[in-house]
Amino acid sequence: MTYKKQILLFLLTLSPFVGFAEDATVKTSPPLSKIPKEREPPSKLGMSTNPSTVNITTGTGDLGKYIFRIPENSPLTVGGVLISDGDVVFAGGNKEFSPWSGNNLLILDASLDFEKLIKIKGGLLGAEFLQFNGMNSNATAGSLQGFDSMSVLPPFDRSELYQLWYRQSLFDDLLIIRIGKTVPTLDFNNVSQPIPVQDLSRAIPSVSGLLYTPIFINPVNIGVMPGYYNSAYGITVNVSPVKNFYVTGGVYDGNLARGKQLGLTGPHFNGYYFSAYETGVNWLAGQEKKPGIMAIGAWFQTGKLSIPGVVTQQGAQGTYLFGSQRVWFHKPGIDNSGISVFWQLGYNHAKTLPMNQFLGGGFTAFALTRPFDSFGMGLACSRLNHRIFSQKFEVMIQAYYQAHLFLQTYLEPVITYIPNPGAAPHLPQTWTATLQMINLF
Repeated sequence: MTYKKQILLFLLTLSPFVGFAEDATVKTSPPLSKIPKEREPPSKLGMSTNPSTVNITTGTGDLGKYIFRIPENSPLTVGGVLISDGDVVFAGGNKEFSPWSGNNLLILDASLDFEKLIKIKGGLLGAEFLQFNGMNSNATAGSLQGFDSMSVLPPFDRSELYQLWYRQSLFDDLLIIRIGKTVPTLDFNNVSQPIPVQDLSRAIPSVSGLLYTPIFINPVNIGVMPGYYNSAYGITVNVSPVKNFYVTGGVYDGNLARGKQLGLTGPHFNGYYFSAYETGVNWLAGQEKKPGIMAIGAWFQTGKLSIPGVVTQQGAQGTYLFGSQRVWFHKPGIDNSGISVFWQLGYNHAKTLPMNQFLGGGFTAFALTRPFDSFGMGLACSRLNHRIFSQKFEVMIQAYYQAHLFLQTYLEPVITYIPNPGAAPHLPQTWTATLQMINLF
């Protein structure tokens, strides 16, 4: 797809969705007339740049309510997200590629509540369709970590069954099991996932609105861990003996390590499996009850891994650590404006994966300019596999401003600086600019 067509599709997303109402989550909150203006439900504040990688279901459900006329109390919910962005490398970059690129992502989501349908408490069936039309944006900057998470692996034009799973919650959410085609990055190393809180004045949809790939998948997992847009068949089990502590484990089709596009294929049973295990704890710190979380995890890849003509190994393992913390409330107890920080670590000893160590972190400021706007900055630094790349490290710094336009529509300009692109040693320091539009429906 040419960049002119990408720009045209991007401009089309500027048109509002006629008839779409407020976020469906507002319906579960007290009536707006009883809430001070400063304490409107925070569902619009601090949106992820790709909600499908952070939340088990995508969208607000307005597509079903206002287009398909699904009743309010129906067990069926239909929603989705439309995301478009345009990138330009305005300094440095890889001259073998055009400095212009663009990406469009459409995800349609449907979920069926089995408790409402046939009285099975805690049962939920979910399905998602993904349509992606894009370009190799990260190659234009020579970025290995990925300054634009929308563009991952070819083919860059794809239609796929993104998710199809059944989720069963048991014993008042003490045990949750999900089986089917799913996205493991929802459950493992998900630093963007908000900390669950009861008080609306402390809640946010996402810890960060950064666009770069490391916010969604730790770079030490790239090449083995299924995720956007290569989901995988498998099973996930979550145990939460108390509300602020959890243990999660999962086993999935691991053929991504062989270069298979799992998002476009069915399950494989051939000795290649990816498994991950994570435990974490969250808290409310101090008199202002600032939410925080810390988690540690490990992953294992089975099967024969190789870089043809370079090195071969049997399986791979790695670990990671992440956390986030609200450090300041601008108006404690009134609204959720303030600042949060996050950090990430990762390590693997693999001889065949592109990155072996990772350090990242950043901050997000919520509602300090406009009620539903946010802005932030992030740093990502990966140690590269010396068997593949000449560069020892790739560093990336990204800053963004996420502006709420109307309903569930956001416009986000992003600036990224890469002082040492890792794809080749001769590449100069690189600056990129991105403009992204996010529409939840």
